[in-house]
Amino acid sequence: MTSLRTPLHRMPVLAPLAAVAIFAAAGGAFAQDKKDVAPGDVQYHAAPSALTGVPMVESRNPKAPPMTQAEFDEARQIYFERCAGCHGVLRKGATGKPLTPDLTIGKGTDYLKVFIAYGSPAGMPNWQTSGDLTEQQVDMMARYIQHEPPLPPEFGMADMKKTWKVIVPPEQRPKRKMNAYNIENIFSTTLRDTGEVALIDGDTKQIINIVKTGYAVHISRLSASGRYLFVIGRDAKINMIDLWMAKPDNVAEIRVGLEARSVDTSKYKGYEDKYAIAGSYWPPQYTIMNGDTLEPLKIVSTRGNTVDKQEYHPEPRVASIVASHFKPEFVVNVKETGKTLMVDYSNIDALKVTEIGTARFLHDGGWDSTKRYFMVAANQSNKVAAVDAKEGKLVKLIDVGKIPHPGRGANFVHPKFGPVWATGHLGDETISLIATDPVKHKAVAFTQVQVLKGQGGGALFIKSHPKSRHLYSDTPLNPDPKLSQSVAVFDIDNLDKGYTVLPIAEWAGLPDDGGAKRVVQPEYNKAGDEVWFSVWSAKDKASAVVVVDDRTLKLKAVIKDPRLITPTGHFNVYNTQHDVY
Repeated sequence: MTSLRTPLHRMPVLAPLAAVAIFAAAGGAFAQDKKDVAPGDVQYHAAPSALTGVPMVESRNPKAPPMTQAEFDEARQIYFERCAGCHGVLRKGATGKPLTPDLTIGKGTDYLKVFIAYGSPAGMPNWQTSGDLTEQQVDMMARYIQHEPPLPPEFGMADMKKTWKVIVPPEQRPKRKMNAYNIENIFSTTLRDTGEVALIDGDTKQIINIVKTGYAVHISRLSASGRYLFVIGRDAKINMIDLWMAKPDNVAEIRVGLEARSVDTSKYKGYEDKYAIAGSYWPPQYTIMNGDTLEPLKIVSTRGNTVDKQEYHPEPRVASIVASHFKPEFVVNVKETGKTLMVDYSNIDALKVTEIGTARFLHDGGWDSTKRYFMVAANQSNKVAAVDAKEGKLVKLIDVGKIPHPGRGANFVHPKFGPVWATGHLGDETISLIATDPVKHKAVAFTQVQVLKGQGGGALFIKSHPKSRHLYSDTPLNPDPKLSQSVAVFDIDNLDKGYTVLPIAEWAGLPDDGGAKRVVQPEYNKAGDEVWFSVWSAKDKASAVVVVDDRTLKLKAVIKDPRLITPTGHFNVYNTQHDVY
């Protein structure tokens, strides 16, 4: 799954034609290779980094234009709020091109000012003409990127142990479930801007508890037993919540870095609940922890060479992690180098790692219906990699639409092609269906067998359920409010007839207070007969959770509470525990 790193207020537009002409005349510096990048994709990657306020080592370049300390500090903040997601912490390039002094000094300040102010059709936002930056700030940023990038500190074992807290030791925790909740139907809902998750009773639709966590929780994951809920914030803070407590709450916490996105726990038979693992954006590494206390046990760096050009990359971020059901292994996906690592945790003192070259810009993904094949999006490569967790190898790289973003994806049985896994896209309106049955449907296995047309680009999540004959796709990052505030629903038995639009935000009945009311992340209940959606507005605006009857596609319930501030991702305990999507 992935998740949500998007500012609500910014939707850049393309530069005016005159500016594009100036930019083209200058040589199109630093434009991305792929043209016509969707606004939703720019918005997705331009969200603030968790490193914004972290002290860093600064080194000025004497060949670069002079800057005062105040200017440098302001420029650094702007960079980490708006630029690092695309160009990287060290400015070595990620989604966007490198912006290191060896490239920028030769271009000069005036040249760089045009690029920053007016943007490019290749996806660079027009920061000045959109009103996001002033002319003075653009000049400052043009000078800033000619200096050496500030270096964030590393984060090792000693740093982690300073943050590690066992709030309730294992021996003091309940020996049996101490509440009457139907734990398997609890939803963990991210309250993005308050650094919390809301635990909501799926049966009664009542909030059980608001639990303090890290900032902007990216995902929630369950232990193999289903007792412990693990959440990780973008600030790399992990919280471990015991669902057996009279009121479920934190029992342990730790920070595994300065910025992160992924966490999971050991699932293989004999290792249930033994280990937890988290991957960091900064430093680029993953950490294996004790599964019942979060004690850090082993840190492994992911720095290395890219899978395509075999060039060294100093900042390959860990994008997603899942736990294999076939071996005692974690599947660790490294974004910038394009590697899927099969990390054998059977002996962490003699760790064995199988490195599978897949494709650069790995992001998020999920299992096929058999839980043998991990389907992971290489978003800027416009591909999905199918990785065989049983054989430990790449099955195939599949070309899909523009910038796939599946979350965990969606599994269902296609009337013609059998089991398929689906992804939507940030960059276009298509939904790709990939066949995943190499036994009964060998001829089409791991190929794109059908392309559906959804509402538009800017899709983040897609979902179905084994007991449902519907497929839901959101479009929260589409610039059209009609699309961002609704969802498309397909009848699996009649995919060719197109989709039905559900006006989720309208059904929420929220006040007309100017809130964005983006509808995000369909999630089924355990029974598979309800679908939950977050209606996500700004921090100072009203938000809600909307529940839809999957059989009738009618409104079933609206959950409103002043504590539901910026709800985004949500995860049903049973479905997350058993990888049901």
